[in-house]
Amino acid sequence: MLDTKSMPHVADIPRVQSEIRPNEVAFWFKGEETTFAELDARANQVANGLIALGVTPDQRVGYLAKNTAVYCEMMYGCAKARAVMNGGNTRLAAPEVQFILSDAQVRVLFVGPEWFEMIEQIKDDCPHLEHIITIEGAHEGWPEYTAWRDGQSSEPTGLTTLDDDDVIQLYTSGTTGLPKGVMLTNANYESFLEQAGQLDWASYSAGDTVMNAMPLFHVAGVNAGLLATAQGAKTVVLPEINPAEILDLIESQKINHAFWVPAVILMLSQMPDFRDRDYTSLKQVFYGASPITEDLLVLAVEVMGARFTQLYGLTETVGGGTYLPPEAHEPSWGKLRSCGVPYPSTIVRCVDAKGESVPTGEVGEIVIQSGFVMKGYWNRPEATEDAIRNGFFHTGDAGYFDEDGFLFIHDRVKDMIVSGGENVYPAEVENAIFGHPDVADVAVIGVPDEKWGEAVKAIIVPKEGANPTPESVISWARERIAGYKCPKSVDQVDVLPRNPSGKILRKDLREPFWEGQERRVGG
Repeated sequence: MLDTKSMPHVADIPRVQSEIRPNEVAFWFKGEETTFAELDARANQVANGLIALGVTPDQRVGYLAKNTAVYCEMMYGCAKARAVMNGGNTRLAAPEVQFILSDAQVRVLFVGPEWFEMIEQIKDDCPHLEHIITIEGAHEGWPEYTAWRDGQSSEPTGLTTLDDDDVIQLYTSGTTGLPKGVMLTNANYESFLEQAGQLDWASYSAGDTVMNAMPLFHVAGVNAGLLATAQGAKTVVLPEINPAEILDLIESQKINHAFWVPAVILMLSQMPDFRDRDYTSLKQVFYGASPITEDLLVLAVEVMGARFTQLYGLTETVGGGTYLPPEAHEPSWGKLRSCGVPYPSTIVRCVDAKGESVPTGEVGEIVIQSGFVMKGYWNRPEATEDAIRNGFFHTGDAGYFDEDGFLFIHDRVKDMIVSGGENVYPAEVENAIFGHPDVADVAVIGVPDEKWGEAVKAIIVPKEGANPTPESVISWARERIAGYKCPKSVDQVDVLPRNPSGKILRKDLREPFWEGQERRVGG
């Protein structure tokens, strides 16, 4: 169970759990186990090491690697040093990583071997980056993490953490294409954990085993680890998504709880032995972050036999907002297309352009008021002011409440595309394509995709006399932005539909592809 009174701050979690259950397993990773006592001691070592490197309170510390158990040591160590963990999206291209490291003013970077070459290329363009420490690999000139950590004192730092301390900074793309750093504080996480602790489906027993397969640059990945550790549960960490490994670990590690995006659930359902595996240990499956079909959801519930809970939230709300409880997954309820009801101390409304609540059944923008709403965007006061108005965070999603108080997502106020749990903004992709020598105009939309929920499609107007191939357009984009943001398909038209002010009418472009389908955001 969650006890936020004894653990009001993130830094308190490993200390308190190490006092209660020092020899129980906190993390399992590739066959290696870390006890709660080891976790706390190592987090202290990280904190003292960061302080020795000159890291001061509120400075950002970067992480660019696959999922590892040591990420959690680093995250808690940052919190103990009153520094801020900045998990980097491993799917980004070099210019995007460089922008984030520079924008966050990252002073110390922990990096995995797959990104050594990238960091070599961009480090001189990151003016604040002074120290690079390697994870699971050696590099001439850069210290290796384990040796660096073990050279530090395991005694507490003596620093007093504060409610308003930023502890996590995650970057989310903005509608302009520039990523924004979301500042999440101790108080945000205390509110999130406190509210989650009031819900049966979020309450773990000490000794339960939780699977964390979500990337640690995603709020769901961070939360999965925090929820488990704060309740004395064991977390099984996967380096990356591997459906065969997931099914094996469910059986071998007796997994009780897991969070998967719908794309992962689909991958699991397509495994030839999906129906033949042993799911008897599995108590609870959480899902969200992208659309899911009713057929897939019904199949997963039937085969796995676990309680399923959908979660809707955003990075800016620590992933919290609404939840569709297990009982509502009974098809007779008619709620499978809903994302549920608000968290206990959270107000969720659908409002019109004036900020007034719209009547039941009427579509409006979804806004959220809660203690877990972010402090703001890092060094973006105007963006923060625009996002948080009158105490409510404006999600950019449009939805409606039914007569039972269940929220249904109708569409998006913003044009964000959610593909496999990753947010893609059309403006960023369009900017990447615009420079193509044979492209005169371009619009980017999301279209239905069985595997990813939505896929990125570019609709181009070729320059006079030109006939660019889809392959050339995709290749051009891939050189400038992350691969997952690149279009999966490219169509040609003579002219793009625009309103009188010149804005592209993406709704008109989307309509033929979405005809007969319910657009839905899972989280």
